[in-house]
Amino acid sequence: MGGVHHRGFWIKLVLAAALVALADWVFYQGGHSHGWLGLFGAVLALAAGLAMPALRHDRRALAALSLAVMMAGAMAIDATILPFLLFWIALGLAILLPGTARFDDGWRWAQRLFAHGFKALFGPLIDLFKLARVHRRKPAAVQGLRRTLPALILPLVGSAVILMLFASANPVIESFFASLSLTLPADLAFERIAFWGVVSVISWGVLRPRRTMPMFGTFGGSGELRLPGVNPVSVLLSLVLFNLLFAMQNAMDLAWLWGLVPLPQGMTLADYAHRGAYPLVLTALLAGLFVLVTLRPGSQTAASPLVRRLVMLWIGQNVVLVASAMLRLYDYIDAYSLTRLRIAALAWMVLVALGLGIILWRLLKEKSGAWLINANCVAVATLLLGYAFVDTGALAAQWNVRHAREVDDTGAGIDLCYLAELGTSSLLPLIELEGRPLEPVLLARVKTLRQMVQYRQAQLLHEGGWTLLGQRRLTRAQALVGPVRDYPGQRFDCSGVPYQAPPAPAGEPG
Repeated sequence: MGGVHHRGFWIKLVLAAALVALADWVFYQGGHSHGWLGLFGAVLALAAGLAMPALRHDRRALAALSLAVMMAGAMAIDATILPFLLFWIALGLAILLPGTARFDDGWRWAQRLFAHGFKALFGPLIDLFKLARVHRRKPAAVQGLRRTLPALILPLVGSAVILMLFASANPVIESFFASLSLTLPADLAFERIAFWGVVSVISWGVLRPRRTMPMFGTFGGSGELRLPGVNPVSVLLSLVLFNLLFAMQNAMDLAWLWGLVPLPQGMTLADYAHRGAYPLVLTALLAGLFVLVTLRPGSQTAASPLVRRLVMLWIGQNVVLVASAMLRLYDYIDAYSLTRLRIAALAWMVLVALGLGIILWRLLKEKSGAWLINANCVAVATLLLGYAFVDTGALAAQWNVRHAREVDDTGAGIDLCYLAELGTSSLLPLIELEGRPLEPVLLARVKTLRQMVQYRQAQLLHEGGWTLLGQRRLTRAQALVGPVRDYPGQRFDCSGVPYQAPPAPAGEPG
C-alpha cells in the first residue's frame, strides 16, 4: 500500500488499464455475460496476486486468493449470486490479510470488508490528489514537461496534416484510419465511459486496497452480565420450564410425524408440516441466543452443575426440534414437490443444529466469544462453499420429475410452470419426463415446454450468456433430442397449454 511515487503504483496503474481494456472487449464490445464474469474474476484475482508482493508471501492471503479463484470457477460453471458473493469475500480477505498481524474474528473482518468496499469507491480520487501533491513537490519535472511540450507541437501537428492529405489520396491509408475510428453515438459514448469508470473503480480497489480498522469490538462472552431479571434463580427456573415445554412439543411431534397418534380432525400431514417447520427453527435460534446471553463462561450460572445439565438437555431437545422441523419439511415436499427455497431451508436447518452444538461446546469448554464467532463462520463458509457447486434448480427439477404423481402415482402433481421458472436447470429432467409413458395431452405439453427451455438456452448462449453448465446441458439435450429451430412459446403458456384466440365480435366473420 505504498505511495504514488513507488514503482508498484505504476505497475498497478498499467494492470488496471489492462483490466478495463479486457472488460471493454469481453463485456461491452463482445456482449458476453454470465460465465464470462467468472473468467474475468479469475483474471482480476491473478492480477491482484501479481500486483501485491506481500500477498504472495502471506500463506493466509494465498489461501484466500485460491478460494477466490475457485469461486470464479464456480461462476464460470453456473453464474449464480452465491459464488459471486463468496468470490468477493474471498478476494477481499486475500488483499487485506497481508496488512494484518493475525486473523482476530469474523465480526471484525466483516467490518473490515465493508469499510474496504466503501473506501474503494473513492480510491481513484484519493490517489489523484496524491499525484497532484507529488507533482507540486517536484517543480523541476513540471518545468521539464513545459519545455518539452512546445517542442512536440510542430512535428505532431505537421505529421497529422500530412497524414490527412495522404489519406485523401491513398485508399489504403484511408481504410486504415477508418478501422481505427472510435466515433460513437453520444448516448453510447456516455454509457461506455461510465462502464470504464465502474470497472476502473473495482479494479483499483482490488489492486490498491485501503487500510481499514473495525469500529466495533467483539462480544466478549465471559463473566457476569448485569441484566434486569437475569440471575441464577431466574435462569434455573427458565431452563426447567423451557425443558418441560420443549419435551411436550417434541413428544407431540414424534407421535404425529411417526404416525403413532392421528392428527387433529381436518388437518393433513402436509398442513401440519407447512405450519410448523419455520417457527420451530426460529425457536431454536432464540434458544441459542438465550444460552449466549445468560450462561456466559465464567459466570455464576454457567458454573452451576445443575444449570449445565439442564442446558445440555435443552440444547439436545433443540436439536430434536430442528430434526422434527426437517421431517415436517420433508413431508411437505412429498405433498407439494421440491423447490430451490425448500432445499435452502433444509440446509439452513442443518446449519442451525450445528450452531447449537457449537454453542454447547463453547459453554462446556469456556471458549471465547471470538472462538464462537469464528467456529460459526467456518461452519457457514463450509456449507456455502459446498452449496455454491450444487445446482439446486436441477436437483429440484429431477426430484419433481421422478416423484410426480403422473409418473409413480404417489407424489405431487407435476408443476410445469415451476419447471419453466427453473429455466435451463430443468432441461434434462424435462427430456427424461418426455421419455416416460405419459398421457398424450400431458406429453405434448411437456414436449412444448422442453422445446421452449431448450430454445431459450440456445439463444442465451448465442447472445453471450455462456456458462460451462449451460453449454453442457444444451450439448447433451441436442444429442438426445436434436436442436430446436424456432421458438414455440409464442403460442403457449408456461405449462405448454395453447393460448386460446379471443372470440370474434358478434356480427363479424370468424
